[in-house]
Amino acid sequence: MKNNIIITTIFEPTKAVKLFANDKNNHLIIAGDKKTPENWTIEESNAKITFISCNKPLGYNIEKVLPFNHYCRKMIGYIYASKNGAEIIYETDDDNYPKNNWEFIEEQKDDKNLSTPCDMGFVNVYKYFSKEDIWPRGYPLELINNENHLINEDKLEQKDLKIGVYQGLVDNEPDVDAIYRLTKNKICNFENKPSIVLSKGTVCPYNSQNTFTKKDLFPLLYLPSTVTFRFTDILRGLIAQPLMWIEGYHLCFSQASAIQERNEHDYLKDFESEIPCYLYAQKVVDIANAAICGNSNLKDNLFRVYSELYRENIVKKEELNILEAWLKDI
Repeated sequence: MKNNIIITTIFEPTKAVKLFANDKNNHLIIAGDKKTPENWTIEESNAKITFISCNKPLGYNIEKVLPFNHYCRKMIGYIYASKNGAEIIYETDDDNYPKNNWEFIEEQKDDKNLSTPCDMGFVNVYKYFSKEDIWPRGYPLELINNENHLINEDKLEQKDLKIGVYQGLVDNEPDVDAIYRLTKNKICNFENKPSIVLSKGTVCPYNSQNTFTKKDLFPLLYLPSTVTFRFTDILRGLIAQPLMWIEGYHLCFSQASAIQERNEHDYLKDFESEIPCYLYAQKVVDIANAAICGNSNLKDNLFRVYSELYRENIVKKEELNILEAWLKDI
């Protein structure tokens, strides 16, 4: 099936997961881990469901090197989908509920998109969709109060930009960092504004919680596993954006189409896990831009970026072995 929804979970089917299992047009793929119930199933479901048990390997290269008890187990779901005809992969978490306006993005329309200027560096997209003092997880702390990195609606343009990744926002408890949780922790419901596409050279962190990725960019779904849990999808997204540009694709943010009723978190532990986000966000983008070779393909460029990240001690040496296995599988 073309419409694939990927979730990794250690719980019995949550209410949120059951909602995603209601649509017969979707293929729901659950990537299990050591703590996931071995008999995981949803008895009443309209969707096709595949549960991938970590105790029953599928023969992928990455299964030999991927750690257990880690969010990166989700990658086995990506590979399964890519090998079974996926055109677009949607991913979310087991505590994100689809809103009534959620739908599977099947094809990009030819309409012109509302787009930012080029080369703005980091921008706070959350502030475009909200009047709250809020920022996404992974946004550089030193820019939070810098108005030069806010999106000026008067400078938005209508452009024909090819979209490769769609990041839907999440209401109620959006993806913010531990500093926001510890100091504000306010519920946020974003405004229903037009989608916005980031032009080349304009960056915003994006996550893996309400996210669509097109087939040409499936290699960029790679989740690094030698970094902290709260850094893994943020690092992925920071790397992906310069690599998208070289392939002619862009990142689109759209209005909230999901609601998060967040699983229990220890905010101090989250803060500790997020320290690399605070320290390395700009450096990662700079490394990616410098490492990319215009004459190389997407997979080669991805490996070049991670090789440089290893040299800068942002990922560990084992990351390159895992990435190599991923690139053989995807």
